[in-house]
Amino acid sequence: MGSAIDITRTEHSAEALRGFAAKSNDGAQVRRLLALALVLEGQPRRTAAEQAGMDRQTLRDWVHRYNEQGVDGLRSIRIGGHPGLLAPAQMAALKELTIAGPDPEKNNVVRWRCADLREEISQRFSVTVCERTVGKWLRKLGLTRLRPRPFHPKKDPDAQEAFKKRARVAGPPVALETDRAILSARGAAEKFLVDQTP
Repeated sequence: MGSAIDITRTEHSAEALRGFAAKSNDGAQVRRLLALALVLEGQPRRTAAEQAGMDRQTLRDWVHRYNEQGVDGLRSIRIGGHPGLLAPAQMAALKELTIAGPDPEKNNVVRWRCADLREEISQRFSVTVCERTVGKWLRKLGLTRLRPRPFHPKKDPDAQEAFKKRARVAGPPVALETDRAILSARGAAEKFLVDQTP
């Protein structure tokens, strides 16, 4: 049986390695840092490896990596993965398209929905994805689903102002008094008048 590999880096103590582990978002790196902290505290390699959920050979490999690269060398290496369906230039074009909004005559919609953008992406970039993916892309681009209320493309601002002025001039409906009762604006009797004739 070979001898254990010594930890040659001495700039970090066991307590410092535990501090790095507390700040890390990589769960595998946390386990590796805690295993090395146990070794620096004098725990046997087998015990340190078992408590960190690895075998001694794996711990030995991480000691080598730590000696060569330090704390950053204990991070998980993520390589590969599925390449993006849209190139960065296409994603930028999608963002511009979304911000500019649809053309009501050409696209037959007054605002973009994920379903509408899905069709537009299919036509422009020849990529077919589901609506959920379009929503993820929009969030990745920093766009939100919350939009101002759409307006009709043929709206008349002058007519809207005239309507608002008429509504202000007319005022709220008032109660109507008859010889028998006071009626509310909806026609319900609010107060019955008492006949005061002798």
